Order: sequence, then C-alpha cells, then structure tokens
Amino acid sequence: MSGTIKTESPFTRALIAGALAGTTVDLSLYPIDTLKTRLQSSAGFSASGGFRGIYAGVGSALIGSAPGAALFFVTYEATKAYFHSYSPSPATAQWADPLTHMAAASLGEVAACAVRVPTEVVKQRAQAVQFRSSVAALQAILGQRQAVGVGGVWRELYRGWGVTVLREVPFTVIQFPLWEAMKEWRRRRTGRESILAGESALFGSVAGAVAAGVTTPLDVLKTRMMLAREKVGAWEMAGRMVRDAGVGVFFKGMGPRVVWISIGGAVFLGSYQWAFNAMGGV
Repeated sequence: MSGTIKTESPFTRALIAGALAGTTVDLSLYPIDTLKTRLQSSAGFSASGGFRGIYAGVGSALIGSAPGAALFFVTYEATKAYFHSYSPSPATAQWADPLTHMAAASLGEVAACAVRVPTEVVKQRAQAVQFRSSVAALQAILGQRQAVGVGGVWRELYRGWGVTVLREVPFTVIQFPLWEAMKEWRRRRTGRESILAGESALFGSVAGAVAAGVTTPLDVLKTRMMLAREKVGAWEMAGRMVRDAGVGVFFKGMGPRVVWISIGGAVFLGSYQWAFNAMGGV
C-alpha cells in the first residue's frame, strides 16, 4: 500500500494507532463533551457555564487521551490474539468471535480506566466551572493530602471508578462487536482482506450511536458522582436523582452524547484503522 510504514509488531501498531485515535477524537470533539457535561450537572446548564469556555479542562483531556486509548487498544488486540490462538468447537464457532470481541473490549476498558478516571474527574470539574482550569481542579484535589492523607487523595482522583467501569464495559460490549461484525460483513462483500479507514469510520459511527443511547443513564450517574461536593455511592446518588427530578433525569444530555459519540466513533475508529493500515495491519 502506498505510504505504508511497515511495523511488524501488532503490539506497536495498536499502541501508536490507539494513541493517535484517542488524541484526535478528544481534541476535535471536546466542545460537545463540555456541553454534555454541563447539561448533566445538578447545578444546571447555565450555572455550569452554558456556552462559555467550552474548552475548559482541555489540558486534562490532552494528558489522558493518548495513554488511555493506547492502553485500551493494546489490551484489546492482545486479548483478541490470545483467544484466536484457540480453535473453537463446531458447536461454539458462531459465537466465538462476538464473545472474543466482548471480552477483549471489556478488559481494554478496565485497563484504560486506570488513566481515564483521574483525568475525567479533573476535566469534568473544570468543564462544570467548579474550578477555573484543569490545573486548579487538580491542585484542589492534591491539596486535600494533609486532611485525608495520600489514600484519600487517591480515592478522590478515582471517584466514580466503579460506575465508570460499569458504564464503559456495557458500552464497549455493544460498540466493538457491532463494529467488528460490520467490518467482517464488508470483507465478505468485497473480498478484500483489509478494511478502508472510511469504512471503519462509518461502522464506528453507527456502533457508537447505538451504544451511546443505551448507556446514557449510566453516563449521567457517573457525571453526577464525579461532580458531587462529597463522595456519594452509586445507589444513594441514583436515589437522590430520582427523588429530586424523576426518572427522566437519567436521559439528560442524551442528544449531545449520541451526536458526540457517533461523530467520535467515526473519528476514533476511522483514524485508528487508518494508522493501523498505514503500519501494515489489516
């Protein structure tokens, strides 16, 4: 392929392509992410900044994008390779690929959350105008060390870890098997071994939109937990939200989230496929 930079190691291809994809999508769609966060904030859209300063907290996203996405894809591709090294029995062959993609995506998300959750906590507090910048939000968290100790600071940085994983795993269990299935369908239709970046982008957009709509309630719950002034458990926060605003509160920001992730799925998986192909992958 013209312009191909051959990279023999699948690990290296996934690492570089994932880092590029994560940075590209987070920077290009950051304003929509900010608006979604403000719509979901308990303080309300206007009080959380409205349309002002839509790049607030972008520093945190810049730092976390590349390593988080790289961790995801390295884990995802490694898990797929591990399961594909075993031949499924005839009785389970038709389910082998979807189950492999579900398992790989789930493990990838857990790995990525090690980076994603702290940067998300800092980013969302800046987006919701609780602090003037990502640096100020991080300094406020680190400044609690004398009062709560290193362990307390660590727990604050990872506030919402459980519900984030609970949101991300169902999301990827929907998105990635759908994306992989559409790619496989395209391979059979065209007879080509590789998928073009544009095709991957289209399939990523469709899969992302479906997954985003289904997991919006978990996203709202995660946002409320991260923005809360005090640490609150998932069940307690969900109960408060229903008492204060009804069940409909769990679908706040659904429109921007579906649009953002639909476009993001195209950018993320399209740029990943482009970089992966450029390094000699299929």
